[in-house]
Amino acid sequence: MIYVVATLTIKPETRAEFIAAATACIKETRKEPGNIAYDLHESVTDPSKMVFVEQWENAEALVPHRGMEHMKTFGRVAVKCFTAPPKIEVITPEKVETR
Repeated sequence: MIYVVATLTIKPETRAEFIAAATACIKETRKEPGNIAYDLHESVTDPSKMVFVEQWENAEALVPHRGMEHMKTFGRVAVKCFTAPPKIEVITPEKVETR
């Protein structure tokens, strides 16, 4: 299992457009093989920061995800909303304190 945490900073005036595109993408992504969870959260301290938290069965499940039509559609909208490049982290489920 792996997690993906993607932090996106968007222009405030694009919030509604971004959330609409993200909502459509989330709905389709949750149907993908290997997807366990796919959620979008908004920062409490900075409403221009949006954070996707994803959970996948394995890294292999991410390969087709990136090329899915709903990801391409979301990407075309999202790129117009960004104020900075997205920060994407892939994280293992292993807790540091158990190593």
